[in-house]
Amino acid sequence: MKLITYPKLNIHKFLFIGILFLFVLQSCKKSHSDIGAAVFKETKIKAFKDIEADVFVEKFKTAFQKQQGKFKNPKFLQAVYQNADFEPILVMNNLPQGKLKEAVTVVGKSSEHGLDSSIFKGAALTELINKIYDKDQIKTAADAYQVLIDLELAAANTLTNYSSALQFGLISPRKIYAQYYTATKRPDSISFYGVFVTKDIVQFLDSIQPKDEQYLALQSALKEKLQVPGTNPEETERILKVNLERLRWKNLPTEDKYVWVNIPDFRLDVMEGGKSSLNMKVCVGEGRNQDNKNQLLEYDEDDFNKDRPFNRETPQLKSLIHSVQVNPIWNIPESIATNEITKYAASDPYYLSNNNIDVFLNGKKVEDPETIDWSAAGAGKIYSFKQRPGDDNSLGKIKFLFNNQSSVYLHDTPNKAAFNLDMRAVSHGCVRVEKPLELAEALFGAGAKYDKIKEGMVSKNPIATDIALPTKVPVYLSYFTCWADETGKLQFRKDVYGLDIVLYTYMQKMV
Repeated sequence: MKLITYPKLNIHKFLFIGILFLFVLQSCKKSHSDIGAAVFKETKIKAFKDIEADVFVEKFKTAFQKQQGKFKNPKFLQAVYQNADFEPILVMNNLPQGKLKEAVTVVGKSSEHGLDSSIFKGAALTELINKIYDKDQIKTAADAYQVLIDLELAAANTLTNYSSALQFGLISPRKIYAQYYTATKRPDSISFYGVFVTKDIVQFLDSIQPKDEQYLALQSALKEKLQVPGTNPEETERILKVNLERLRWKNLPTEDKYVWVNIPDFRLDVMEGGKSSLNMKVCVGEGRNQDNKNQLLEYDEDDFNKDRPFNRETPQLKSLIHSVQVNPIWNIPESIATNEITKYAASDPYYLSNNNIDVFLNGKKVEDPETIDWSAAGAGKIYSFKQRPGDDNSLGKIKFLFNNQSSVYLHDTPNKAAFNLDMRAVSHGCVRVEKPLELAEALFGAGAKYDKIKEGMVSKNPIATDIALPTKVPVYLSYFTCWADETGKLQFRKDVYGLDIVLYTYMQKMV
């Protein structure tokens, strides 16, 4: 998958303005503007002349307290209005010249982003905008207070939610995926203030539209009603929608050089300067949806809070490759020891010795493991296992190490035939790489360390050797089922882990 380096968030340009805005409002607490007169000037409805600023503030406070439960970020919103002394900021700034109405039109086009426009309640906001100009509906001061308060809070709800969705995504991946460990920036107070501090709300909304070429390619396919072979139009649309959502998450590379693994594509790329300098096939962990029988249908909401992955699925994560181990020792996980190693040993007394596997009890090596009853319950938990370096070591000749809570890594493998499979979700969770020596060269570059790696991998006397990278390199284990390749052609892959299904389910719940 082709990815480019992402720029800093557009919202950062509002940082200084936002802080200044809040500081001024908080420190000077100027007298209220003549709210009623300003709205009357715009609408020409006399009832607004009867609005008293102090009365409005008290009514607004009461209304906000009653309605705050419907806002996604009530604390942020309360801070905004407290610092503005509860004036209707959005209405005062954007009702004139029809800017608020234009903003709702922009929000109404959210389907172009694969988002259901009803999520942002733009229709209700439009009704209130029309109402504030309707003298038949605004006849008394009470009517005037109510519509002004309702309009301000509706505008705040619509515009902040839309701004958040476009900049950070509709869904937080950490809340829906059980094995998601990629640092992902979420909305903060500064990004939230953007709609309140801008002088031109329409220009602001335009500035936060994602403009990455990957995003634009998927948007174009959605608009053109593209259909993936073997699927119906609705299925294709859902695939595009979930991958557009992934592209809105602030978790994509900002580094010039990094290792990118796309799990459904079974491919690794070393990216440098926005281009792939090395690519290869990989094998990833087994998944719950390898046969692709489950299409993008909703899970039963009673079935899960987060998804429940198959325990061999490769996690989504970002880390830093810090070192390699040439001729690695495989510390066999307890799950594999219980479900596989002890069963093989029980049926074949020579299995452990033939596969160079040592057995340990309480940290001490067992010299004669053939005397152990491997059929006994709990043997895989009582004993621990390590496979010595060698040609048959399951990690091959090298593993690439990076810190993570799932104990996964990139590694070589003696089972080269698996790279010829179309469905390469076959491992226990780690990522097997097709060209380990080339990957080492791409990370280390020419020199003494790379030469040591190269020599060690062909040594007749394999000894586990740790070699640190001079400069740590970011690694991303990601999950995209649709993207534009180097030629601009859209590529689609099967949802091997069912993560599209999980994401689409949560997106539908927002409607």
